[in-house]
Amino acid sequence: MHHHPAQLAWRDNGTPVSTRFDDPYFSLENGLAETRHTFLAGNGLPGRLCEGFHVGELGFGTGLNLLAFWQAAREAGVAVRYTGFEGFPMSAAEAARALEPFAPAFPELAEALVAGWPEAGGRFSAPGLEAEVIAGDARTTLPDWTGRADAWFLDGFSPAKNPELWEPELMAEVARHTAPGGTFATYTAAGHVRRALEAAGFDVARAPGYGRKRHMSRGTLSTGPHR
Repeated sequence: MHHHPAQLAWRDNGTPVSTRFDDPYFSLENGLAETRHTFLAGNGLPGRLCEGFHVGELGFGTGLNLLAFWQAAREAGVAVRYTGFEGFPMSAAEAARALEPFAPAFPELAEALVAGWPEAGGRFSAPGLEAEVIAGDARTTLPDWTGRADAWFLDGFSPAKNPELWEPELMAEVARHTAPGGTFATYTAAGHVRRALEAAGFDVARAPGYGRKRHMSRGTLSTGPHR
């Protein structure tokens, strides 16, 4: 299993920062609102949720996006699936510390996730959720994955700092592992990322970003002849 631990520093306000990519995992002030705006609403959720709905994520990170998805599914009364791809997994202790500020927003769920935290990747089952974290370089692990996601959360560190998670070849693999009519959403509006997703077969649109971020990107897998 080729993966490396996350390299973390902690800002005074409690925000975890990756020292490897010099990028924070989320904004502590509005991390949850940003997640809901970008990854849930960006994928038309919770409106599209149904039994067995499957989310794939590049960049499992702290598990915050998974928690927001799981909570939305519980509120909708459906059981869902999640697969995260993470090259640099956090330890359970790091995850507990990172998620502590959000615990009140997810009664029981945050605690359950930390208790079953997949330190080196692995499966996590809980009421209403079947999740798996696949540790390692997504450029190697995603091509071998046999699943297909209904929605993708593209949440790697910034394309400027972590370009390998946004390569055209990997975006093509994302499309290849997307169910018909499936979608993606991401916080970045970088032109090369949008072009890579378009080339992969998504109809890509720019949407208003959260807070001070002017733009984000979202898209739907097109059924056109170029695929």
